[in-house]
Amino acid sequence: MAFVTAFFMKTGFVNIFGKPNAGKSTLLNALMGEKMAIVSHKVQTTRHRIKGILTNENYQIIFSDTPGIIEPKYKLHEKMMQAVRGSLEDADVALLIIDARDNKEECDAIFSSLKLKAPAILVINKSDTIRDEAALNSSVAFFEDKKYCKEAIVISALQKKGVDLLLERILFYLPEGVPFYEGDDLSDMPTKFFVGEIIREKIFELYQEELPYHTTVLVREYKEKTTLVKISADIIVQRETQKGIIIGEGGSMIKKLGTSARKDIETFIDSKVFLELFVKVRPKWRDNEIHLKEYGY
Repeated sequence: MAFVTAFFMKTGFVNIFGKPNAGKSTLLNALMGEKMAIVSHKVQTTRHRIKGILTNENYQIIFSDTPGIIEPKYKLHEKMMQAVRGSLEDADVALLIIDARDNKEECDAIFSSLKLKAPAILVINKSDTIRDEAALNSSVAFFEDKKYCKEAIVISALQKKGVDLLLERILFYLPEGVPFYEGDDLSDMPTKFFVGEIIREKIFELYQEELPYHTTVLVREYKEKTTLVKISADIIVQRETQKGIIIGEGGSMIKKLGTSARKDIETFIDSKVFLELFVKVRPKWRDNEIHLKEYGY
């Protein structure tokens, strides 16, 4: 009897967990070698589970960037934590990421509460912010003593230091199997999703304080024409005053937002873009089940 083994390779789901702003999205981008997830210095930027598919002849890894682990304050937060729980269920390998400056005991309490079934690698990120190597070694020893942790690795996702070693160790724990996805797609998410995320990233960059947290983006139209792609998107806010801030005096801010977003979208899809942005007020949308469903949460 002939056994067909050609399609078996190292394959599985590698899901990234951690507190807000630990560097989960930066790590996903570094592992993928592509910008898959939006990045901001502000916390709670990631709201969805974002998958990146890394495939070569020897392996297929489906990475997932997940929202930062928080105590939910409204329904949007609850949806975000549902994405985290779903990722806990299907993980073949878990990456537990911390900021090297974080309180080790607090992070340990969070990771212990996850009740992980998959093997977990503790990733100590932002090592470029710590000059005390003894402190980093102490963190490694602290976490490697925990039952949920197979090993701890020090990296800087921003500088891509230690990322190759991390990939090697992921492959060590990853099971063999048949690849889940065919072809060379980098994600199972539609292009419209990433367009909306790029616009939302620019909102985090350009607007201050709490405004980005009260805002979401809904891409209404994505139409490929002969010479360009026509995109129409709604920026959703909760109050009229927020709408005024998004638009700016004489439309100055929304023009700046549109120009910045259009450039990044053109780079992402490798095509000229005509981008229209509209601002709409939806009071308390973060606590409205119907609105949340409409906006993809």
